[in-house]
Parts: sequence; structure tokens; C-alpha cells
Amino acid sequence: QVQLVESGGGLVQAGGSLRLSCAASGRAFSSYTMGWFRQAPGKEREFVGAIDWTVGNTNYADSVKGRFTISRDNAKNTVYLQLNSLKPEDTAVYYCNARQFTGRGTERFYNYWGQGTQVTVSS
Repeated sequence: QVQLVESGGGLVQAGGSLRLSCAASGRAFSSYTMGWFRQAPGKEREFVGAIDWTVGNTNYADSVKGRFTISRDNAKNTVYLQLNSLKPEDTAVYYCNARQFTGRGTERFYNYWGQGTQVTVSS
């Protein structure tokens, strides 16, 4: 009942920038976060960053902190990932994530995933 659609991936040279978008549709959540993960060939999916939907607090993986920025547009139900100063090692499929908290606090949750968008950074 929740669908996530990513866009904005592509090919960019090292040092360049991209902006990824993720539009959410379906049932509205009263308590949730949205964010981004990525997966490079032969590697596990790793956390990139997330934002609390109602408050707007963000957190990032150390590997991208200072280069990537997450923002949101409440009216459009859309979260963005601004990727700056891109490096070849940033090459991966980037997945949008929505985390719905189903219990008290943040211990219990359910993850929704988008289909992914390819980001390729050349030297």
C-alpha cells in the first residue's frame, strides 16, 4: 500500500553532482522516516542517510557526511538526496527507503523500498 518511485540517477564525472528524488504514495504514516541506501556490485546494501518526516532531523553515514544532503518536500511527499563532490566509489544503485514504526518507540518498524536508480561516477 506504500509505493516509492526514485528518479534522477545517471552518469556523472568525478567531482560532479546529482540530485535524486523519491516520491511516496499510498497510506500516510503518523510516525516514520525516509532515507536512502545504496548497493555497489559485490557489496552489501549500506545506509546513506535518513530524515525524520515530521521534524526534519537528518543523519548520514560517515562516508557521505559533508557531501550528501537529504531534504524533504512535505507537500509533494518527496524526499531528495543531493549528491555533491561525487567519487567513483559512490557508484551504486541507490534505493529509496521508508521506515514505518509499528510499535512503541523505534524498536519495531517495517521497511518499504523503491526500485532503485543507478548512479555511475566516472574518473
